[in-house]
Amino acid sequence: MDRFRMLFQHLQSSSESVMNGICLLLAAVTVKMYSSFDFNCPCLARYNALYGLGLLLTPPLALFLCGLLVNRQSVVMVEEWRRPAGRRKKDLGIIRYMCSSVLQRALAAPMVWILLALLDGKCFVCAFSNSVDPEKFLDFANMTPSQVQLFLAKVPCKEDEMVKDSPARKAVSRYLRCLSQAIGWSITLLLIVVAFLARCLRPCFDQTIFLQRRYWSNYVDLEQKLFDETCCEHARDFAHRCVLHFFASMQSELRALGLRRDPAGGIPESQELPEPPEDLDGGSGKAHLRAISSREQVDHLLSTWYSSKPPLDLAASPRLWGPGLSHRAPIAAPGTKLCHQVDV
Repeated sequence: MDRFRMLFQHLQSSSESVMNGICLLLAAVTVKMYSSFDFNCPCLARYNALYGLGLLLTPPLALFLCGLLVNRQSVVMVEEWRRPAGRRKKDLGIIRYMCSSVLQRALAAPMVWILLALLDGKCFVCAFSNSVDPEKFLDFANMTPSQVQLFLAKVPCKEDEMVKDSPARKAVSRYLRCLSQAIGWSITLLLIVVAFLARCLRPCFDQTIFLQRRYWSNYVDLEQKLFDETCCEHARDFAHRCVLHFFASMQSELRALGLRRDPAGGIPESQELPEPPEDLDGGSGKAHLRAISSREQVDHLLSTWYSSKPPLDLAASPRLWGPGLSHRAPIAAPGTKLCHQVDV
């Protein structure tokens, strides 16, 4: 399970290559889903349009939501948009850039489905067979309006006895398929032209704003990811220290109750136990994590991180970073030694 969790976290990273790979994977899954789907139009005047349009639009909506779900940057974008301003002002340009990036990747798979459906034509024929103008076809001249509507509803079902081997059915079906494919190829050409113009014309303009927004959007994503990883590291270290201190404190309690026994006869010993070592943390040197040594401090740190993130200026005065960092060690004068002691 840990391997799957690590793989999922890696796929949720902000790397553009990984996210582009996920988009291509969703597009490939879309093609496979559509090719294996068994299309069955109800061939009823009241339900043809509902079924055809539902099949044309509902799977793209589900794929769009899946694209938003697997993209970590979508959650980071909403968090950046809704967070309190605090000591760091919000840049709407960065949020718009992140939104554009998320939407572009999330719309890839839905557009593949829609284009496949339009180029295939089955959904379009089912949805709009009742909307065809009968006057465009000479075969409907001898039919009553009710017969025409019934016949048009049966057009998607070529095996139905009413329309089987009927030239009128073939003509209507061919007309709707041509119209559907024309719309599909038009959308494809439009997307290609827009992508080509965006790719070719972008270097012609000033890239300063684009580079800045791209940099800070990546920064926001990486900052949140590193904060989560640091919180996990601190939680593990904090739990380890609490467990070690618990076992160390039990020595004095067992000694007070006289429950310590020798291995041979089980008689309580009068010898004193050694005191627990002062450094139960292994001397890893992570003072920035060990300084947070109580639940109140952890809750205050998390609350400060959400409500008032520090300004993006490492050279600023420490006072600008807010009271949430008051747990840090005091600044000593040159040549003075500080004695650090951590209590849990």
